[in-house]
Amino acid sequence: MTEQSVLDEMRQVLDEVFRDRDQATRRDVYSRVSEHIRIPAETMARLNQIPDRTYTRQELTEEVDRILHGMDDPGAR
Repeated sequence: MTEQSVLDEMRQVLDEVFRDRDQATRRDVYSRVSEHIRIPAETMARLNQIPDRTYTRQELTEEVDRILHGMDDPGAR
């Protein structure tokens, strides 16, 4: 799966998570991601790097972008 495909899939996940709410947790996103079979296990594992708290859509989008853009950088954490 290409990086762009992962980003597109994650945008869909965030759309689903925030469809009927203003805030969500990492667990909400992880739960929804696990339903998307095209998202690689590495991406799912990286979601655990997001601190477990309540986020607005913008905050969570920034966290997801941060961890996904670090996927190509072996030193990024």
